[in-house]
Amino acid sequence: MSDANGLTEGVGARLPRKEDDRLMRGRGHYVGDLRLPGLQDVAFVRSPLAHARIRAIHVPDAFRGQVFTAADLADVQPIRAVSGLAGFKVSEQPVLAKDKVRQVGELLAICLAPTRAQAEDIAAAIVLDLEELPAVHDMLAAREPGSALVHEHWGDNVFLETLVDVNFTSALDAPIKVSRTISTGRQCMAPIEGRGTVVHLDHRMDQLVVHTASQMPHIVRNGLSECLGIEQGRLRIVSPDVGGGFGYKAILLAEDVCLAWLALRVGHPVRWLEDRREHLTANANCREHHYRITAYAERDGTLRGIDCEATVDSGAYSAYPFSACLEAAQVASILPGPYDFPAYRCRTWSVATNKCPILPYRGVARTGVCFAMELILDAVAAEAGIEPWTVREKNLVRAEQMPFDNITAKHFDSGDYPQALRRALAAIDVDAVRARQRTPEADGRRIGLGLSIYCEQAAHGTSVYSGWGIPMVPGHEQAGARLTPDGGLELRIGAHSHGQGLETTLAQVAHEILGVPVARTRLVHGDTAMTPYSTGSWGSRVMVMAGGAVASACRELSLRALRIGAHLLQADPADCRFEAGRVVGPLGDVGLAQIAHTWYRRPQDLALDVDPGGLEVTAGYKPQRDSGTFSYAAHAALVAVDPDLGAVEILDYVIVEDGGTLVNPLVVDGQIYGGLAQGIGTALYEEMRFDSRGQPLASTFADYLLPGPAEVPEPRIDHMETPSPYTQFGVKGIGEGGAIAPPAALANAINDALRPLGVAMLHAPVSQHRIVEAVLEARDAASARSREAA
Repeated sequence: MSDANGLTEGVGARLPRKEDDRLMRGRGHYVGDLRLPGLQDVAFVRSPLAHARIRAIHVPDAFRGQVFTAADLADVQPIRAVSGLAGFKVSEQPVLAKDKVRQVGELLAICLAPTRAQAEDIAAAIVLDLEELPAVHDMLAAREPGSALVHEHWGDNVFLETLVDVNFTSALDAPIKVSRTISTGRQCMAPIEGRGTVVHLDHRMDQLVVHTASQMPHIVRNGLSECLGIEQGRLRIVSPDVGGGFGYKAILLAEDVCLAWLALRVGHPVRWLEDRREHLTANANCREHHYRITAYAERDGTLRGIDCEATVDSGAYSAYPFSACLEAAQVASILPGPYDFPAYRCRTWSVATNKCPILPYRGVARTGVCFAMELILDAVAAEAGIEPWTVREKNLVRAEQMPFDNITAKHFDSGDYPQALRRALAAIDVDAVRARQRTPEADGRRIGLGLSIYCEQAAHGTSVYSGWGIPMVPGHEQAGARLTPDGGLELRIGAHSHGQGLETTLAQVAHEILGVPVARTRLVHGDTAMTPYSTGSWGSRVMVMAGGAVASACRELSLRALRIGAHLLQADPADCRFEAGRVVGPLGDVGLAQIAHTWYRRPQDLALDVDPGGLEVTAGYKPQRDSGTFSYAAHAALVAVDPDLGAVEILDYVIVEDGGTLVNPLVVDGQIYGGLAQGIGTALYEEMRFDSRGQPLASTFADYLLPGPAEVPEPRIDHMETPSPYTQFGVKGIGEGGAIAPPAALANAINDALRPLGVAMLHAPVSQHRIVEAVLEARDAASARSREAA
C-alpha cells in the first residue's frame, strides 16, 4: 500500500527493523535484566556422571533451609512428552533426579542464596554418593542386545521405530547402486542469551508470574500447569526480549518447574540464569544422526529409488512438548525432499542414550536428511560419470507438477526447483570453475564446487501435528487488532519474536490493509495475560500463521471503520471504500484518526446501529490447506581445500531461495545470513563429542568451536517469489532454510576438491583434523597400491 508520496511500508517493502533501534542501543529488556525486591538466586547441583544410582545426597546442616532435593518436590509431577505414534515408549523426566541419574548435568538439588556466587558455594559443599553404572554413549551400540539400559523397564533403548515402504522392491534391478554411511555430529544451539527464569508471586492477581526466555510462553504454561498441578489461570508466563531461540527456547526445562515450585515454597522472587557451561553440557544438544543410505538409479542419473536406515540419538528423556520422536520420525517422511522418484524405503530408530535430550534446532531433521540425500546424489553422479547438477535436474519436481504430492505424501504447494538450480549454476559460473580446476593452484590448494537443494515444510497445521499425538497441536492462530483513540494501532499475538523482526513485519502486514504507518503500530507479544493462545514460534510458522491472523483482524477492523466513516460522510457504506487508511465516499473522505476519535470520544456522533464491538477485533486464521508451505533454495559453494593442513576457505557462496511472497526482503536476507552462519558451523566446526563414560568433551567455547566473522562470507542471494496458493499474500515460512543446506553444499564442495585424491568426507563437521586424517589414509592406500603394482 503506497502513501500520497508513492512510498510503501506494506508487504514487499525493504524496511529496516524498527526494534533494532532499541536493541542496538542496549535498551532491550531480557530476563537477566529483571530486578525485583527480595530476589534471590539459584544454582543447581548437577550430576557429574552420565549414568548412576543415587545412594544419598549429603547436605551440610548449615544449608538445610537453602537446599531442596527430590524428596521436597514429592508433589511435583515429572515432565512427560508423549507421542501417539504406535510403539512410542514414554519416559518420565523427574524435575529433580531421584533413584537414578541418566545424563551428565541432570538436576539433583536446588540451592538458594542472596547471590549466584553464594548459591554455587552451597552447591559445591553438597556431597553426592553415586553408584556409577555403564553409560550408553553410542546410539548404534545402544540398539544391540546386551547394551546397558537407560530406562530398564523398556527392555531396550528405542523410543520409537518407524518404517515407510513405498514400492521399494521395484528399484532393486537398477543398473546403478551406490551405498554410503553418512553421519552428523551432535551440536549445541549457542544463542547469545542462554535460558533464564525469574519467578515471583502476584498476590493481587493470585498468580505465579514466570518470566522466562521462551519461544512459546503459552506452551510453557501448559507444561507448568501439568507438573505443578496449578490451574492455568493462576499462571502467567512473560517472555520479554529473547536473544535467539533456534528451538532451544521452545521446550519446557526442568529448571522452569523447579523455579516455579521454589517461588511458591519460599514466597519471594527467585532467579536462575543459565551459564554457558550448563548450556553446553547439560541442556542443549541436537542433530546427532546416522544414515546407511543406498540410491538406485539409471545410467543417466534418473533415480529409481532410495533405501535408508536412519538412527537418531534422542538422549535420555523425551523433551516437552515435541517429544523424542520429533527427529527420527520426520526423517522417514522428509528424506526424499524435492525429488520425484518411484520407490522408497526408510526405517528409523529414535534411540535413548545417557546424553541430554535432543532438541529441535533450526531446520530440525531437515539438515540431516539434506546432508544424507545430497551426498548420495553426488555419489550417484560420480558412479554414472556425469555432473552432480545433471542428476539433480533429472530428478527435481518440476514447476508444471505443482501442487505436487511426493512419495511420502508431502503436499508441495508451489515452486520451480529446476529454475532455482539453473540460477545458482549460472551465478557460481560452473564452466569457469571447471576450467580453473584443470590448472593446479599456485599454493597447492584444491578447488571444489558443491551443490545442495532442500525444501522446508513450514507452518505445519492441525492436520499434520494431530497425527503425532504430542502435547502441542496448532489450530487456528489468533491475533488482536485495536485502534487507539488517536488512530494508532496495537497488535496482539500469542507467538513470540526471538530475532525474526516481527515488530516490523507484522506492522507491515497491518499497513498493507489498514494503512497505519509502521511507526505507529505496536506489537504486544510474549505475555499469556495479554495475548491470545498460540503454540508459539517454531517451524517457520509465524509469518504464515500470525501474519494471516493479523491480516484477518485488520480486514475486519477496516470493515468496522468503513461503516463508521460512511456514517460520518453521510453516505451509504455500499458507496464507500476503504483505501490507504481512509474511508473514501462519493463526496469526500475521512481518516482512521477521526474515525477512532469519534468511536472513543464522541460516541454521540455514531449511528444507532453501529457495531458494539467497536474498533477492537480478535480474529483467527488457518490457511486454506494447513499441511504446510514449502519454501526451498539451491545453494552453490566454491571452496579451496589445503590437503596438507585440512584448512577450508569458502571462496564464493550463492543462494537462490524461494520463500513465496516476501513481506520484508531485508528481514529475509538477515534470516538467511544468520542461517548460513549456523550451517557453516554444522558443516565445518561444531561438534559435542562424548567419551565412553558419557562425559561431554566440550564445556566452553575454547572446546566447542563456533564460526566467526572470518569464517562466514557474505553470500550472494537471489530471490525467487513463487506465492503459495493457500496463504495470505502467498507467504511461506523461511526462518530455518538458511541453516539447512550449507553442510551438504560445503561437504560436496570439499569432496569435489579431494576426489582426485580418493577422499570422501561423509561426516559433519568436516573438520581440519578429519580432512588431514582422510588425506593421509588415502595417500597411504595409494602408496600401498603402487608397491603392489611394482
